[in-house]
Amino acid sequence: MQISAKTDYAIRALLNLAAHEPELVKVDTIVREQGLPRKFVEAILGELRRAQIVRSQRGADGGYALARPASEITLGSVIRAVDGPLAEVRGLRPNETEYTGVAEHLPEVWVAVRSSLRRVLDEVTLSQVLSGKLPAHIKKLVQEPDAWLPR
Repeated sequence: MQISAKTDYAIRALLNLAAHEPELVKVDTIVREQGLPRKFVEAILGELRRAQIVRSQRGADGGYALARPASEITLGSVIRAVDGPLAEVRGLRPNETEYTGVAEHLPEVWVAVRSSLRRVLDEVTLSQVLSGKLPAHIKKLVQEPDAWLPR
């Protein structure tokens, strides 16, 4: 899985909002504290607002805040809001793929990949990332001997 800059920036911006809850946070604060490009962050926050993950308030005292508690916002929901489905194969969802011959069982692998992504991304919330209190099965994955090794 390739995690796009858009997803990375969206999650970092949301973590910034979660850290300042319940205060409204200005875009300049997010940009400064996370070292992100302003125009990109503004566009991402617009998408997150349309997805009802953040709310905004205009005016001198305005800014952005989470639309619901950080404990209710999963990383998977953020990825879907800014980048679409967690797993796609040539623009299709894994369960929509169909092959014949030697590749006939490949859709099962694609579905398993999506399932494994869901087991991580749909079970980790912003508040867990912020606090470092990740679910036990996530910590176990991180502690596997080759987890941090590139391949």
